[in-house]
Amino acid sequence: MIMEQKINTVIKSSKSRLGQAFHYAKKIGSGVSAIGEGFYVVYKNQLYKSPNNPENTQYVQWFCRRMCKVFNVDVQVHGEQQHHAALWASNHVSWLDIPVLGSSARVFFLAKAEIEQWPIFGKLAKSGGTLFIKRGSGDSSKIKEQITDFLKNDVPVLFFPEATTSDGTHIQRIHGRILGAAVDAQKPIQVALICYVNQDGTLDKTTPYVGKISLAEHLKKVVEMPKVTAHVMFLPEIDVAGHTVETLTKKVQVVMKEGLLHLHQQVLKK
Repeated sequence: MIMEQKINTVIKSSKSRLGQAFHYAKKIGSGVSAIGEGFYVVYKNQLYKSPNNPENTQYVQWFCRRMCKVFNVDVQVHGEQQHHAALWASNHVSWLDIPVLGSSARVFFLAKAEIEQWPIFGKLAKSGGTLFIKRGSGDSSKIKEQITDFLKNDVPVLFFPEATTSDGTHIQRIHGRILGAAVDAQKPIQVALICYVNQDGTLDKTTPYVGKISLAEHLKKVVEMPKVTAHVMFLPEIDVAGHTVETLTKKVQVVMKEGLLHLHQQVLKK
């Protein structure tokens, strides 16, 4: 009897591991397929020749929606976005923020330079119009000037002013140097806030890309996680008229902090 119980336990464990392996392989296959489709769209439409063309945002949005399905992330949008050029600012929780936000709005992204060196994803991101910045290298001034030019030409750009990821519970200190691009171009700030909610109605703990975990390890955890809902809230635009970089930074800090608290109150279980 005891031996039979042990055998049944081993069989159940083996089935569970086999099921997990099958699920993981299926997700990886879907991801590879989506990336292949992304490169096909890039080269078919020759996006790499003019990666910052505003019309290309429709392809970026399509690809981002495709990737959200691969990672089993549902996206729910709260609030209304304006459809003219603005400098977008969002809190930063995970690398998943890019497909989630990209699926919700037609924007280009400002990302850290390391992403450009990522295998496959880096090249795809660059072809899709992502702008890369090296933190602490002095490039931020050049990037600010470049973003100012984009905004003046009605090209929307989204960046993460916290400069690093958080666990999603709060807004970290806002770094406002890039906000100067909106002041120089006299374009509004569009704040977007994001939080990931699990099936229990609480903040998901798998999606945040924080700590010393490697990208490969975190990717594996995300692929294996149950369905998560990404809630994205668009706040009313912030008019930059009369603002300096310093006052605008303080304004964005307050708006993002209060907005995230409101989003949590709206979507999390009490």
